[in-house]
Amino acid sequence: MRVALAQVSSRLGEIRKNLDAHLETIEDARRSRARLVVFPELSLTGYTLMDFVPDVALDPGRHPLFQKLVAASRTIDVVLGFVEEGGKGLFYNAAAYLSRGRIVHIHRKVFLPTAGMFEEGKFFARGQAIRTFAASFGQAGLLICRDFQHYGASYLHFVGGADLIIVISAAPGRGLEARGAFGSSRMWELMGESISFFSTAFVIYCNRVGFEDGKAFAGGSFIFGPTGRRIVKAPEAEETLILADLALDEIRSARKRLTFLRDERPDVVLRSLHRIVGDDAD
Repeated sequence: MRVALAQVSSRLGEIRKNLDAHLETIEDARRSRARLVVFPELSLTGYTLMDFVPDVALDPGRHPLFQKLVAASRTIDVVLGFVEEGGKGLFYNAAAYLSRGRIVHIHRKVFLPTAGMFEEGKFFARGQAIRTFAASFGQAGLLICRDFQHYGASYLHFVGGADLIIVISAAPGRGLEARGAFGSSRMWELMGESISFFSTAFVIYCNRVGFEDGKAFAGGSFIFGPTGRRIVKAPEAEETLILADLALDEIRSARKRLTFLRDERPDVVLRSLHRIVGDDAD
């Protein structure tokens, strides 16, 4: 299975131009025989939207611009980020999985960073669920940026039997090191390595590049295999379409040897969480 990571720089608030760039990249990925192309967080709108969030929000099931992306998924699966209008004046930082000309799944970002340079909680409503779903290549799960730093989110995909954990991100680069690398990129790679190993799943992470409102986005997109082996890493701070071939039979081989999923006890975890939450409520 060939996957394309579209490490792009989106234009802030310019949906039509971003849409055109998406469609062009989707076609490039299709011509490269990729079966899945993954874009970063809020790839359709740009990240630092703030008060412009309502202006770029759309209903993915009805908006004609979004339907062009749905149509493009007839020949290649697509993951992208956008602002979803959820009704009643609520707007979500969302990710969509599109396949065979339909919307398969939408994930609304649960953990919204709202401190320091981040202000998402001021403008977005919080997602209320993390669910694994059936994709073309097995069970898959979507996460958005900060979701991935809360390992409970990946755990839910793990016990849900995810074969692919797909993370889309708009992570800025901090701590410039030798050869132009960002120190903050190592944190994401540590998460990718750890989660892929203990979930015996592929972890696909696509981060954006470019500049917005004084932020430099780091890039450094990557894929880890189900034994924690890094398969590919994109360069930092450069727009690129990077391709990787995934051997999906590695999942079965990994789970025969690493029996984390077989031996997991989500029932014990659930009872313990009920006790912990109940104690906190008291």
